[in-house]
Amino acid sequence: MSTQQQNLVSAIVPCYNQGHFLSEAIESILNQTYPHYEIIVIDDGSTDDTSQVAARYANVRCIRKKNEGLSAARNTGLRASAGAYVVFLDADDKLLPEAFEAGVSCLNADPACALAYGHVRLVDSSGSPLPSPQQFSIDREHYLELLRHNYIWTPGAVMYRRSVLESVGDFDVYVNASADLDLNMRVARNYPIRCHDKVILEYRKHDGNMSGKLELMLKSSIAVLRSQWKHVRGNRKFEDALESSIRSTREYYGEKMVSQLRLNIGARKWGQAMTTAAALLRHYPQGFARHACRKLFHSILNARS
Repeated sequence: MSTQQQNLVSAIVPCYNQGHFLSEAIESILNQTYPHYEIIVIDDGSTDDTSQVAARYANVRCIRKKNEGLSAARNTGLRASAGAYVVFLDADDKLLPEAFEAGVSCLNADPACALAYGHVRLVDSSGSPLPSPQQFSIDREHYLELLRHNYIWTPGAVMYRRSVLESVGDFDVYVNASADLDLNMRVARNYPIRCHDKVILEYRKHDGNMSGKLELMLKSSIAVLRSQWKHVRGNRKFEDALESSIRSTREYYGEKMVSQLRLNIGARKWGQAMTTAAALLRHYPQGFARHACRKLFHSILNARS
């Protein structure tokens, strides 16, 4: 690897029909205090103006491909890039100006470190600040802590060492919505990772967020967690952490789906209600049963009054 590549950060921006946000993502990279980077936009078969937006920037390379999902887009960008350091920025998020500088400094301070991550702040669809939960720096047993909860919010808050990605493999296309958790677990099982404890990314909350697709998030999260059994079996501390995480993840998304079901029923959106109810029966039947019992109880009370 040349000296230039050793200093280079490859910023990979997968984009599917998020052209209305893409300029802000690109410009947040162009505004970095760290000067050595390349920008690669992956247009994942968008039907909007994603490619045209990317073409406005002379130093942005845009690769257009058929739609295959977020993981495949990230993998395409990784193969096309050249930097020793890699950041995967979602097209609807924005980096803060010192993000690359913080990541490179953290990785350079510890040559054994596989990835450096920071914290995020929440914004709404227009970029206005939202209340952000407190985030803590994890300084040891990163794999164990990832089993307990996913404290690395999004790939955009992470800078990866390319050599480690080449060792552990690509994003898994079969768990698209939780592929970043899967990748980070593979890294943390085998390599040291570090938090530089700086806020480096604005995470945009809007109706199109993948995190809002509750059944998809539940299925993919549980699949990733269950895949860890072969790595933790026989270690009681790790087994307990994994069991607790599977239970809390199912409850977290399941309760959100119960709330969604109630809203759909209240709004008489019967088609959406049936879809949500079927998803609950598949993935969180206890939540559906509790909701059904509550509705029956209220019906009985109303009938007596």
